[in-house]
Order: sequence, then C-alpha cells, then structure tokens
Amino acid sequence: MTTLHVPAPAVSTAGRAPTTAAPGRDRSIDLIRSASLVLVVLLHAMMVGVTLSGGEPVFENALETDWFDPVSWFVQMMPLFFFAGGFTAFGSWRRARARGMSASAFVSGRVIRLMTPAVALFVAIAAGLAALTLAGVPADIVATAGFRISQPLWFLGVFLLAQALVPAMASWHERRPALALATLVTAAAAIDAVRFATGWEAIGFLNLAVVWLFVQQLGFCDADGLIARVPRRIRMGGAFGLLGGLVVLVATTPYVANMYANQDPPTLVLAVLAVVQVAFFSLARPHLARFAQRQGVARAVAWIGDRAMTIYLWHMTVLIALAGFSVIGAMSGLIVLPDLHSAQWWLTRPAWLLAAVVAVALVSAAAARFERKPMPLPSGAAWRTVPATALGVGCVVIIFVVGLTWVTAVACAVLAAVAIALAGDIPLGKTRGFAIPLAASPRDAGGVARENGVRA
Repeated sequence: MTTLHVPAPAVSTAGRAPTTAAPGRDRSIDLIRSASLVLVVLLHAMMVGVTLSGGEPVFENALETDWFDPVSWFVQMMPLFFFAGGFTAFGSWRRARARGMSASAFVSGRVIRLMTPAVALFVAIAAGLAALTLAGVPADIVATAGFRISQPLWFLGVFLLAQALVPAMASWHERRPALALATLVTAAAAIDAVRFATGWEAIGFLNLAVVWLFVQQLGFCDADGLIARVPRRIRMGGAFGLLGGLVVLVATTPYVANMYANQDPPTLVLAVLAVVQVAFFSLARPHLARFAQRQGVARAVAWIGDRAMTIYLWHMTVLIALAGFSVIGAMSGLIVLPDLHSAQWWLTRPAWLLAAVVAVALVSAAAARFERKPMPLPSGAAWRTVPATALGVGCVVIIFVVGLTWVTAVACAVLAAVAIALAGDIPLGKTRGFAIPLAASPRDAGGVARENGVRA
C-alpha cells in the first residue's frame, strides 16, 4: 500500500486574490467551465417564479412554458460542464500517475475536494429549514423550499461518481477510445429503448451514470488530442448533421424537445447534443482562447474557478432565500410581485437577475473558505476510498429518495463528514498533514503534495 506523508501543513489560499491560469493550462476549457456555471445560475434565477394568490405565496417554475423548449437547445450547458471536468481530470490523473500516485489516493482526493464544501452547505440547509419550521411556516412551503434547493444537488453525486471512475475510464480510453464511446452511447440508447417500450421510468436513471460518463469520455478524447485531429470540415459537417438528426429524433420518437427534461433522467438525445456542443467548441476554441487571455476575462474566470463548487452548491439556496425575502416584502406591502410572464414581470427580470448574481457572488465569496482551506491529504487505501465514495454518492441519493428536510440535511452532513474522514485517512477529530484542495486551479492535489514533500 502506498503511504503519503506531508511533513508540515500547507499554507491556506483563503483570502488571496484569484490568479490567472497557469502556463500550459487550456484557457478555453477554463472559460467554458466558468461561462457554463454563470449560465446555470442565471437560468435557475429565471426559473424562480414567486407570486401571491389570496395573500398566500405561490412558488412556480417560470420556465415551464412551451417557448422554452427551443431555447433549451442553446442554454443546456451541463454537457460542457462534464466535458470540461473530463478534460481536466484526465490530465490530472496522468500527472498524478506519473508521480506514482495510486488510483485510490487520486479518488480520495476527489472525494475530499467535492464533499468538504458540501458539509457546510448541508449544515446551512438544515439550520434554514429547521428555522422555517420552528417559525411556523406552513409545511408545504417548507417542503417546496427543500425541493427547490435539492434540484441542482444531483450534480454533486453524479460528478463525484464520474470523477471516482476517472482512473478506470481513463484506462479504457487509453486502450480502446472508440470502443469506450460506442459502448456507452449504445448502453444509453438501450436504456432509453427499454424505458419507452415498458414505461419503466426508474430504469432511465441508469443513464445518470452512462450518459455523463460518455460526456466525460469526450473530455478524455479532447485532452488526448483526438478531436483536434479530425479535420475541421468533418467536425463542422458532423455537428450540423447530428443537429438535424436530433430534430428528426425529437419529432418522430418519444423524446421530448426540452433539453432540460432530457436531463431528468438523461437520455440519448442529451448525449448527442454533447457531441454537437463539443464539435462546435473545438471549432471556436482558438477564438475562445484569445478571448480568455484578456485581463478582465482571465480574472473573472480565475475568480469563478477558485469557487466553482461553492457557487454551484450554494446558488439555489441563495435564490430560494431571495424568493423568501421577496414574499416577505410583498406581504408587507413594500414591493409588488407581478404575475408570471406579464409585461411587468419581464421588466423586473434584469433587476432580479442582477440581485441574484450579486447575492450568489457575496455568499460564495464568504463560503469559499470551506472549498479553499487546507484539506487532509488523500488516503492511498482502497478499503477507505470505496466506502468514502459510496457515502458521498449515498448522501445525494438519500436526498432524492427521501426528500430534503432539515433531518435529511443533518444526515447528509454527517455522511459527508465521515466520507471526508475516510478519504483523508484520518480518525475523526484528528489530523495527519494537509494539502491544498483539488480546486479548478492550476495545481492538482498531486502537484501540491509533491511541492510539500510527499513521499510515495
């Protein structure tokens, strides 16, 4: 078993100004990751529909409209998120492996990196939902708040699973890249076929793993230079051809046109859309890289990248809190909540989006210390890594099976903390050396460990 040792704690990066991308980093990947995250926040802000009916608050999804179906083809950014994650993880794993890091230690680092900010979030959610309950807020409103907060959290469990499988999936890619892609996309199609033929909706959730692993595998292909080797005219023609095929598929099969509905559960349509997006991204990459080099853009991308998981995990909680304040203001007569999709509602959207972005930025800046603080050095023991990963994924499964209440939030906080303790190879309440986390920053955990004197 490989043992990792750090003779002294590393210095925390909390409070430091964000840095620009390190030499050799792909700035275009950093750009699309940050842009995708911003778009996710804006879309979820647009979804928040709050009105008063008979003096009682009503919470609705403002984007559950027919006109959003075609728009969703342009604003569904989660495939690019997983693609960028695959690109970055593939390079990180190769560098870590070259330094002698085991697969278990690499995966443990991912568990620590993803679950540490999640603990703080679960504690905050538990406190918030408990406070609403104790304040006498109707149970249905508390349940709605919990449901809305929980919606984006699927990403935490699925992304953790995908990252935990990076060593295995990267090995498959290195041996048979085409076979890996073909197998995954065929499996996604087969799962959809069974789901549509039998009406067994639950089987569709197997594609939470299959589809997103396929998209992550596209990131491996890009990191390996395979996509760049395809002639530009073929990438261009293929992208438009697949786009046309998607239109036909949606028009003639049970697949729906809404690309966010195709995410719940993921479908073959989403996998094909990912290929289209990656093709177009590869064509625009030189222009995006030049744009990302601008000083202001580089600073913004670095700021978002340093807090990416915090922004994603906290943004819906912040948006629900803002919606709650809006209801309080409306019931107090301080503001007026317009009817959804009315002219006044649309006129107030710019101010609402600005308030949402500012609030999310402020909360993320404060909460980012949980993401950027020194963390336990990853364990190299497989017997600890496997249950740590299972606990991390399991706490998200609990949320979607049982529902998000203050009780389940407390349970998830405990499970996430135990996962971190296992992955960090430390007893609860004790420490054994620290390393800077696996953030979307120029260095991965292996690099940090090496710089601080890690011995294999």
